[in-house]
Amino acid sequence: MAKTSTKRGKTRKAKASTASGGYDATSIEFLEGVAHVRKRPGMYIGGVSKEGLHHLAWEILDNAVDEVINGHAHRIEVELDADRRGVRITDDGRGIPVDMHPKLKVPAVVAVFTKLGAGGKFDDRSYRHSGGLHGVGAAVANALSERLEVEVWRGGARHRVAFARGEIAEKLHKAGKARGSGTSVYLRPDPQIFGAAAHFDERVLRDRLEAKSYLHKGLEIVFRDHKTGTEERYVHEKGIVEYLGRLLAVRGKKAVHPEPFYLERNDEPKLEVALAWTEATDTLVASFVNGVPTPDGGTHEQGLRNALGKAVRGYMEAHKLLPKGLSITLDDIREGLVGILSVYVLDPQFQSQTKNRLNNPEVTAAVQGVIQPALEQWLHENRSSAEAIVARVIASARARAASRAASQKVSRKVAGGARLGLPGKLADCSQTKPEKCELFIVEGDSAGGSAKMARDRKTQAILPLRGKVLNAEQASLQKVLANEELGNVIKALGCGVRGKDFDLSRLRYGKVILLMDADSDGHHIATLLLTFFYRYMPDLIRAGHVYLAQPPLYRVDIGSKTHWVLDDAELEALRAAHPGRKLEITRFKGLGEMMPKTLWETTLDPARRQLVQVTIEDELATDRTISELMGRDTQARYGFIMERAEEAEALDV
Repeated sequence: MAKTSTKRGKTRKAKASTASGGYDATSIEFLEGVAHVRKRPGMYIGGVSKEGLHHLAWEILDNAVDEVINGHAHRIEVELDADRRGVRITDDGRGIPVDMHPKLKVPAVVAVFTKLGAGGKFDDRSYRHSGGLHGVGAAVANALSERLEVEVWRGGARHRVAFARGEIAEKLHKAGKARGSGTSVYLRPDPQIFGAAAHFDERVLRDRLEAKSYLHKGLEIVFRDHKTGTEERYVHEKGIVEYLGRLLAVRGKKAVHPEPFYLERNDEPKLEVALAWTEATDTLVASFVNGVPTPDGGTHEQGLRNALGKAVRGYMEAHKLLPKGLSITLDDIREGLVGILSVYVLDPQFQSQTKNRLNNPEVTAAVQGVIQPALEQWLHENRSSAEAIVARVIASARARAASRAASQKVSRKVAGGARLGLPGKLADCSQTKPEKCELFIVEGDSAGGSAKMARDRKTQAILPLRGKVLNAEQASLQKVLANEELGNVIKALGCGVRGKDFDLSRLRYGKVILLMDADSDGHHIATLLLTFFYRYMPDLIRAGHVYLAQPPLYRVDIGSKTHWVLDDAELEALRAAHPGRKLEITRFKGLGEMMPKTLWETTLDPARRQLVQVTIEDELATDRTISELMGRDTQARYGFIMERAEEAEALDV
């Protein structure tokens, strides 16, 4: 494949040189870079999923925001095509240079979009702070796009160049006069790379754009959706303080203190932080580096954690508020915290091109050194807020102590198959190595009975649940621990819940599989369980241990062949694929109705089953969705449902 690309580069080289006005941007060096990206997209965008597809837009958006960060732009426009396959991002910055690159001997704008590492971010005079990484992003976005078009307004002229799968489709040329300056990039991700995922999600785009507007005070972002004909404008003069208020409102949680802690520093390290403690049982910190979200955290978040622990403990020690006989941990201090941390780093070193985690070791001490004294001083100056926060921390410590005492009553399974303290309804497996064990959490005793008869007793354990599960989004830790069904899940897993008491090494099963009926009730129960795991055992999901089983909703016989169909959409696709054929359709009312052999063949057999692994792609979006769907705010839930009513009708669910 690489040889073919190189050969194509050689055959087109003379033509490109002539057509491009004396420069050659399809040389072997350029084409090999494009071929490498197209062959190994996961190295640059993390994979060819929806997340990877949106990363192409983020790379272009980050370049526009870099102009804002460095004081050269104030407005960004984003337009989404009606078919959801293309997006245009325009800024009013300086415009990408169009003169010849001094080393590469091609126009700079061509180099930016065709040569890995050719961006202006290597030049400290161009960008003091940048969300881009080594100028790689634009070239990667180009290489993975079916079509990418660039227009630059600079020097009174409008310049245009276009690419197809990384190669020049239209040479750089003047396309008219222009007032002002700026850059507009239109990209259409390549369906040869992304397949069915080659469509943008307008909600994902809107969330990212709104977050950007909060992070950069005064920045105006306009989003146009050509499918719906709507236009939205985002501008937030108060920045992340407004963002914090929005997060609290979406989660339906109020701060336990009157005003949030807010700090802005414009010297190095430049940062902003806003914090509020709530009655929630989890912690949510949204962190950013140079305007780019870092969902996996990194050294800047470690600096914040250190600052929180030392500042709050310092205040408690100064006022003799540490309770005797009660240990206060960092988890107690962080429980219920909702925070936003935005840091600007001169030379950011990310874990990967997707920039999910910051690695600069020096940032930890720098962030801690700024936030710790400021937070401790704020606590001393705001006694009512400080007392409310301390009371919240002490309540967390006491709840954690109660949880620890309860979890200590549950013993792990030991070699030989001893079952001490495990739920009576659990049909355990005989294997003792967790990595070889699977726990199926099953809806109802009837389904549990079928699953027990169908399973592989050596490696598969069955835990039936009775009725609807407690909604953990609206329950305290004490209620969760007191709930029989969730208590049985906690005991069976053996790893405890929440923070310090959660120990993944004690997990008794490598796979935790939710096995519910393939109907709306089953989906509801699965959602309740996922809410519980997300709020009380999030690392169980992050470590890849949670799965959804895919039992069939229909059995369809066409002639002598049997098809197991998951849902109505798959049934309609099967009808379309067999026009004129008679389909004998049997709908399963529930798992308990299946014969054990059928349940094994379709759902439990590792060689034939389908499992969906549960992952967290975007912490903020996941948190917001769970809060809207499962929280107490009925208005937020109504808005969520109405926003997706068209999708639900289209799917006929």
